[in-house]
Amino acid sequence: MESGIRATSPERVRILCSNYDCPDEKYIAALANMAANLQPGWWEQYRGKLPQGLLDVAELEWRATRLRTLQTVHLPGLLHLSGYARAVFASAIPSLPTSEIELRVSHRLQRQQVLERDNPVQYVGYVHEAALRMQFGGRRATREQLDHLCAMSERENIEVRVLPVAVGEFPGAGHAVLYAEGPVPQLDTVQLDSAHGPEFSHAEAQLAKYRGHLDWMENHTLNSEQSRDFIHGIAHEL
Repeated sequence: MESGIRATSPERVRILCSNYDCPDEKYIAALANMAANLQPGWWEQYRGKLPQGLLDVAELEWRATRLRTLQTVHLPGLLHLSGYARAVFASAIPSLPTSEIELRVSHRLQRQQVLERDNPVQYVGYVHEAALRMQFGGRRATREQLDHLCAMSERENIEVRVLPVAVGEFPGAGHAVLYAEGPVPQLDTVQLDSAHGPEFSHAEAQLAKYRGHLDWMENHTLNSEQSRDFIHGIAHEL
């Protein structure tokens, strides 16, 4: 069961929780619901074609009830256009084959289903001004991407907040962070980007640290309307 070879039923989850003396019924119900929902996700079509970590990110986003991200160099992946995403993947070292780049672009665009499905996930993207000014794919692709970012931020379930350079130092500088909230706090997960792939953490101490980083962003970034104006201003400079 721990290795994922054998499926776990909701009943077995409840028995294990009882044996472990777990008194938290909300936590138990969330675990049992995970065991009951065993339908293969759309990301399974990429199994064996893309690194496992990319599939894990897609599933993490799909199961989350709310997503918060912090981006300092790239714009938020769930809001990418194909041209911008293609330029990001093409910058990898060692270089990726064209077929691999196209697979990753396709996968990234399909991840955006979480924002458009019948019960879209609530999404908050904190973006540093430096990421807005990075020209992945050139001036035209960047301008189109910034316009798209503003358009997406008009949706009810999507919020984009900009941290201007003028604010100065900020916590967690240099880290791209995805904080995925589960149905209960015990199922929250943090995902960090690295050169060798995504890294995941479930430890409460780490979760608390990144919640603190994102809460700081909430209090120091421009509001949604100000952020759109700020992004439009940069786009018009291109």
